[in-house]
Amino acid sequence: MNFINLDQTNIDKEHICCAISDKKCKESYEMKKKWLKKEFENGYKFYRIDERAKVFIEYGPAEKAWMPITAPNYFAIGCFWVSGQYKGKGHGKALLAQAIDDARKEGRDGLVTIVGTKKFHFMSDTKWLLSQGFEIADTTPAGFSLLVLKLTDSGAKPQFTPAAKEGTCPDKDGYVIYYSNRCPFTDYHITESLKETAAKRNLNIKVIKLTSAAEAQSCPAPATIFSLFHNGKFLTTDLSSCMDSRFDKITGYSS
Repeated sequence: MNFINLDQTNIDKEHICCAISDKKCKESYEMKKKWLKKEFENGYKFYRIDERAKVFIEYGPAEKAWMPITAPNYFAIGCFWVSGQYKGKGHGKALLAQAIDDARKEGRDGLVTIVGTKKFHFMSDTKWLLSQGFEIADTTPAGFSLLVLKLTDSGAKPQFTPAAKEGTCPDKDGYVIYYSNRCPFTDYHITESLKETAAKRNLNIKVIKLTSAAEAQSCPAPATIFSLFHNGKFLTTDLSSCMDSRFDKITGYSS
């Protein structure tokens, strides 16, 4: 298995797995690359298979993670994906082993990641991670779990922040979206697909873009790539809800 470590020296010429050929998301794709460049300066790491495929893992110091968690001296896994024909061939285990090795080298107490208690869109496979030794460290009423893979016995117990633990949006009237450039699809679908969807339904959807780790860490949505709320209640992490053809089915909206 040949993996490439993306960093400041090669990020401009290497692909980042998602949205490789999606012309609509070209600008969003470049936004994700720009986001990665900044995070590399904070110790963030990105490994992918040396092929044109969606097989990769991202992680970095939890203290600087774009997640509303408290997990000092852990690595926080962002996106972790093995798709299509590459499933079941050991790539996931190899990528996870790389993250564990890096954590040990830095003297980290382990790894953490946010998932759905049940599988959520744009989030890692909960069942598979539990089978690899991860345990549930914390949960939210909205259906999120904070998983931990401990590498030492001395580490503090990772937790969601109080705002994320509560899991409700401060805005109790209408639809609210939180998102960031952690994903190369988000900006396009927020600025283009959602605009069309909202206009057709005469909806005023509030959009909150997270532009810093500090903003993400204080966010009430554990899923900072994309989260949709309605009347203060979490609805979905499914970015396709921005599309006119999917919005009604996912949200239950009726005019």
